[in-house]
Amino acid sequence: MNIVVVNRQRTRKINRRFVRQVVASLLAELKIQNAELGINFLTKPEMAQINEEFLQHVGSTDVIAFDYRDSEFGVGNPEFQLHGEIFICVDEAIRQAHKFRTSWQLEIARYLVHGVLHLLDYDDSNASKRRKMKRAENSLLRQLSRRFSLAQLSRRAKLGA
Repeated sequence: MNIVVVNRQRTRKINRRFVRQVVASLLAELKIQNAELGINFLTKPEMAQINEEFLQHVGSTDVIAFDYRDSEFGVGNPEFQLHGEIFICVDEAIRQAHKFRTSWQLEIARYLVHGVLHLLDYDDSNASKRRKMKRAENSLLRQLSRRFSLAQLSRRAKLGA
C-alpha cells in the first residue's frame, strides 16, 4: 500500500502523516489491500486550473479524483485494487465548513472519503446514484470519526511519533 500526501497550499496546516493513517484505515475498512493513491491539497486557483483543464468545468470545486486504472490515463496497473489521485481544495473545505456549520477538518475527511468512493466506481451523476454514494460516504465518515479525532488533520505530527 502506497499513500502519498502532498500539501501545495498554505491556508491551513495539514498533518500529512495523520492523513495517511486516516486513508489507510479507510482503505482497510473497504477491504482494499493493494493500493497506490496520491492525495493533493491545493489552493482554489490550482483546483480551478485542474477542473478546467481536465474536466472542462469553469471554476474551482471541492474534490476531484482521477482513476489511473482507467485506460484513458494509460498508467493503469492491474495489480492494484485502487490506483488513483485525489485533489482536494482546502479553500473550498473552509467555505463549505462555514456553510454547513462544521469544521474544515471534517470537510477534508469527507472529501477524502468521497474521492476514494469515486475511485471505487461510485457515481453521483444523478439523484439515485448520489443518494447511494452519500449513504456510503456518511457511513464511512462516521466510522472514521469514531476511530480518529479528525481535528488532528490540522496538527503537525510530533517528532518521533
